[in-house]
Amino acid sequence: MTGLPGIDVSQIFIALIVLLFSLTVHEMAHAWTADRLGDPTARLLGRVSLNPLVHADPIGTILFPLIAMVSGAPLIGWAKPVPVNMRYLQRPRRDYMLVAAAGPASNLVLAVVASVALVVLPISPQTLDEANVTVPLATILSQLMQLNVLLAVFNMVPIPPLDGGNVLAGLLPPSAAALFNQIRPYGFLLLYALVLTGGFNYIVVPPYRFIVSWLPTK
Repeated sequence: MTGLPGIDVSQIFIALIVLLFSLTVHEMAHAWTADRLGDPTARLLGRVSLNPLVHADPIGTILFPLIAMVSGAPLIGWAKPVPVNMRYLQRPRRDYMLVAAAGPASNLVLAVVASVALVVLPISPQTLDEANVTVPLATILSQLMQLNVLLAVFNMVPIPPLDGGNVLAGLLPPSAAALFNQIRPYGFLLLYALVLTGGFNYIVVPPYRFIVSWLPTK
């Protein structure tokens, strides 16, 4: 199914569904981890859920990914941040770091599950006028694997407000972390600069390719 010339609408739809699911799992992992570490804020807001509606952000989950797919830019998006009240955490700096790391970790788990499913899935050759669900299923699993590795690597870039920035702030000594957090208001500007200047290809793409190369695939 195609709409605009050169744009495969069906592939865009599949990619959006895969992205929405991946972002939902990512944010739920943040919320679940925070709840387990003593902060009920996200749970009380209904964020410990696989319902994508409670996590979706109109710009980051829909508009930005659509623009990326149409323009050929890397498929990156975001959902509504999970609120964390550090007053409820027993060891605030360590626990907040664990909450931050839970999102990318969940994406890596999804990537591994998808890659293993690709290995065990028997893919039948496509035959004309014959229904075949294995080929589109393999396409979805392949996208799920690749996109989740990309999301995990991108989110671990050590720039706040990305998860990697929050993890780094938790690893640094308090004085260094306070100095590092001063760049937080400019985080999105740094991220836009990363993408627009081609830095994405040097910082995100190499570890992405390395991780994908280690995942089991046919």
